[in-house]
Amino acid sequence: MNLTEDLKEPVFRLIGETADRMGREAYVVGGYVRDIFLNRPSQDIDFVTVGSGIELAEQVADALGRRKSLSVYANYGTAQVKAGNLELEFVGARRESYHRESRNPIVEDGTLEDDQNRRDFTINAMAVCLNKERYGELVDPFGGIADLSRGIIRTPLNPDITFSDDPLRMMRAIRFATQLDFTIHPETFEAIKRNKDRIKIITKERINDELGKIMRSPKPSIGFHLLDRTGLLEIIFPVVHALKGVEIMEGKGHKDNFLHTLQVVDNVAGVSDNEWLRWSALLHDIGKPETKRYDNKLGWTFHNHNFIGEKMIPRVFKEMKLPLNEKMKYVAKLVGLHMRPQSVGESGVTDSGVRRLITDAGEDLDDLMILAEADITSKNPAKVRRQLEGFRKLRHRMSEINDIDRLRNWKNPINGNEIMEKFGLPPGAEIAVLKDAVKEAILEGKIPYEHDAAWEYLESIYNSRVAKDGEKI
Repeated sequence: MNLTEDLKEPVFRLIGETADRMGREAYVVGGYVRDIFLNRPSQDIDFVTVGSGIELAEQVADALGRRKSLSVYANYGTAQVKAGNLELEFVGARRESYHRESRNPIVEDGTLEDDQNRRDFTINAMAVCLNKERYGELVDPFGGIADLSRGIIRTPLNPDITFSDDPLRMMRAIRFATQLDFTIHPETFEAIKRNKDRIKIITKERINDELGKIMRSPKPSIGFHLLDRTGLLEIIFPVVHALKGVEIMEGKGHKDNFLHTLQVVDNVAGVSDNEWLRWSALLHDIGKPETKRYDNKLGWTFHNHNFIGEKMIPRVFKEMKLPLNEKMKYVAKLVGLHMRPQSVGESGVTDSGVRRLITDAGEDLDDLMILAEADITSKNPAKVRRQLEGFRKLRHRMSEINDIDRLRNWKNPINGNEIMEKFGLPPGAEIAVLKDAVKEAILEGKIPYEHDAAWEYLESIYNSRVAKDGEKI
């Protein structure tokens, strides 16, 4: 098979001509070749040469002139050339061997065959020659084209060796199956199950990189089901694995919170590309195992699981080596609030309830509403209709509330310094009580969201309390 028509970027000819002048073999390999057959765009292109990849990269950079930038990574024997919107990665063909305690290989110079042997999956082990005499010729020793057409993820060589040598490839197999909606070959799948404990030598950061790619996939549940079925989930993400299963008491069972959670994640993924909103969906019920109780009258309950889950998020993020920044705070906030839209809707959509929801959710209100609606997974059509109608009324009332934009960016119209100066009070808890009284009055609709109105209200309640036995608030 010849792919000359698919190598339209002029840089491919330039690299081939440069390699010919150097007397080298040069190939485009890996994901770019795979994506040609999948009709997927790709700006990151990997090249293999038989010899020094750095030397070829340097020659290519010189040929590109001022249109490029060159970065050399001598410790890894690789180099990167950026040309326009393309990122070109160069490496010399090599063969690898591994120690069992590490995924860092011992690397030696090798042939193209050696380099293809070390690739993770058959669909990533194809190469296209760039030399003039063989330009566009596909080299596919492991049947990558056939596996692409069948939608199969399979290792080129013995999968037990492949995964034992580099256990991260088990995560990559699941990630590719999720992204492409492919099936993992039975022998490859069973090898993942056999080698699952090897994942413990992989850093959390590398695991999170693959989890993030699964989370950004069109249907993330595919990946999490595969992680569960292979036994990897319990090892790498025990707090999610703990959601699995149904307990029965007196003939009453609760829904499988793991299956429910994955449905919520897919529901969110269907309407939003926000990766951290998807993480919020994955973690929204992590407080349920701790709060699960059986009541003779009510059946199974999970009271306050949202608040418990919110408190768990910092620990989970720290253990998983996820970012301990605004992303963590965002996820914790949505986990803590994910029940609020439903409770506001069930209470008859009162103005005070709507104002409190807007104020507490702030700039994340739209994301919270997406999560809350995604959380409706009941198989009872009447219950689903009732909940959706409640959300419809809630959204309509939110659109009618005056000052919604100001409420979303809530800032108390009265500040503490003003209170201390006006009433001669020292810093302390009393100041917070007074500010909370103003906030409550605004949210209850007693006074408008205005500085002068807030002061008038605050003076009236303060003076009335002082007049009553000299009592302060």
